[in-house]
Amino acid sequence: MRINMTEWMRDIIRRKEVTAVPVMTHPGIEITGNTVLDAVSKGEVHHNAIAALAEKYPTAAATVIMDLTVEAEAFGAEISFTENEVPAVIGHLLNGVEDIDRLEVPSLHAGRVPEYIKANVLAAHTITDRPVLAGCIGPFSLAGRLYDMSEIMILIYQDTEAAHKLLGKCTDFIMKYCMALKEAGANGVMMAEPAAGLMSDSDCRTFSSDYVKKIVDVVQDDHFSVVLHNCGNTGHCTGAMVATGAAAYHFGNKCDMAEVIREVPSTALAMGNIDPVSLFKDATPEEMYKATTDLLENTRRYPNFVLSSGCDTPPHTPFANIDAFFSALEDFNK
Repeated sequence: MRINMTEWMRDIIRRKEVTAVPVMTHPGIEITGNTVLDAVSKGEVHHNAIAALAEKYPTAAATVIMDLTVEAEAFGAEISFTENEVPAVIGHLLNGVEDIDRLEVPSLHAGRVPEYIKANVLAAHTITDRPVLAGCIGPFSLAGRLYDMSEIMILIYQDTEAAHKLLGKCTDFIMKYCMALKEAGANGVMMAEPAAGLMSDSDCRTFSSDYVKKIVDVVQDDHFSVVLHNCGNTGHCTGAMVATGAAAYHFGNKCDMAEVIREVPSTALAMGNIDPVSLFKDATPEEMYKATTDLLENTRRYPNFVLSSGCDTPPHTPFANIDAFFSALEDFNK
């Protein structure tokens, strides 16, 4: 039976205890003794990492790897792979407006897309006690990876029509991908749109949120929620994020969680925002415990707050720090 995500969110908001949904899969890869390269290439290995973390930690939802190269690779971008680091786009696929005109929206059989769908199918069948949140990139962030991030910032002003054409093609593919993830059994998708944080609130609405909203309007329902992640937002474009109508909003550590949560509707979840690098990976367990406790205290007034990392926790994150994160949550809830 599929989880009713509307009721799941209402229950989180109603309950007295704070819940946690850290974005982490890399620790699960290490638990299962695999490499990052294996996990981002093979759906079964990816799934095993998700399942291992779901068994080890009391998360309110399970999350997949936040890999922002899958969709770009499907379009034809060249990807750099190393054994134990996250993949990266090499250069850029498109060199001008003519390339945008010729660009075709790929099928769901391109690149590693089938393996990511497989990971979600397996996770949805294995993890039944909590929602499984798939992952995808946002339209503007994908456009930047295809056209070059600096160049897309210029294009939106110099040739707005071409920029919208590229964003439209990116949106078409992401929408198709999200529908496939939904059919695979995932209960929602965390859409990573960090590049949108480079723009003003107004431009973020025009070149990101309007396109995200098109996807939300098609794929989101009682059984499938969109969680919009924008770790580039420092607080200046929270309004644009909320304009998408997503069910939940995930914030990075660059913003003040106690400030941005004020702009999030009380019926939507606000998730964040412990620094994945300086705290999850590099801090001592004592520093992690204190930072987590401080964040919980600062957001105590907001029933819709969900404790999380500010972004995907990186490879080689110490388990002692993850344990400290959950210990602080447990002690706070007591």
